Amino acid sequence: MRIGIIGSGKIVQWCLETLHMTQENHCEAICVREQSRDKAMAYQQEFGINTLYTQYDDLLADQDLDIIYLGIPNHLHFSYAEKALSAGKNVICEKPFTSKYEETERLAMLAKDRRLFLFEAITTIYAANVLLLKEKLDQIGDIQFVQSNFSQFSSRYRDYVSGKVHPVFDPKMAGGALYDINIYNIHLSCFLFGAPDTIDYRCNKGFNGIDTSGVVILQYPEFISVCIGAKDSNGINQTTIQGTDGYLRLTGSANNATSVELVKGDEVQRWDKRQFPDHFMIDEMKAFHDIFSRKDFDACYTNLDHSLLVMKIADKARAQAAIPWD
Repeated sequence: MRIGIIGSGKIVQWCLETLHMTQENHCEAICVREQSRDKAMAYQQEFGINTLYTQYDDLLADQDLDIIYLGIPNHLHFSYAEKALSAGKNVICEKPFTSKYEETERLAMLAKDRRLFLFEAITTIYAANVLLLKEKLDQIGDIQFVQSNFSQFSSRYRDYVSGKVHPVFDPKMAGGALYDINIYNIHLSCFLFGAPDTIDYRCNKGFNGIDTSGVVILQYPEFISVCIGAKDSNGINQTTIQGTDGYLRLTGSANNATSVELVKGDEVQRWDKRQFPDHFMIDEMKAFHDIFSRKDFDACYTNLDHSLLVMKIADKARAQAAIPWD
């Protein structure tokens, strides 16, 4: 895939590193604000990017690009993705897909109507170890309880408590623990088990009403899936799935699954199916290339429907917790 990237933050750097590690994909162009030109020029030199733009319309007009990757703040995802799709461009959009379910629904309809590829860059559902975990579910008997924890103390948190609000803790920029970090746990639960019957979100809030940590409880017919996400503290990042015959453990956070363990009595089996353990975004980029190269719109739209489900849950959870939008 010939990719045009918009953005210059950390996620863009990770994306460029990932593309550099693969032969199938290459960043042909990057678009940044004028004040980020020097940073983009450094990316150009390091990763062999041909063209630098400072106007989004110019990037969208580039006929040499197969797909646009959006590595920009959460609250901009919808408008930039809509503009790209309206211009006839395929899109990879970073998580969370949008700020609200209705926005994701609008993008999905637009992509399907125009027969374009639209991917959410959510590493969880493409990770080799997550796929393996799903294969092993029938080995632990009847599932009784699921718990996922992704807690990572934010480098911006101390600024936040002192009154300096970065985007990740800004309600009007779709910040907060739910959208930034717990979204991976919700993706994992929905990927493994589908749609829950009910949801409940309880969270710790900061001075501006944003959720700095919280717990999403997804009630399924036979079990509960508990999703913990924190940006105000650290924890043991893992997922455990408890069954009547044993349990499965996914080590590492839901966005960077590092191994799978199956425990039945005194017997412990462990696997690591990652081909590229040095970078957590490799699996998803390879999956995007595979789907794109085969023109497999059915696979793309199946994953898009999954993202719609996750966004609906996140949207309801945010509203339930009365987290403000401004």
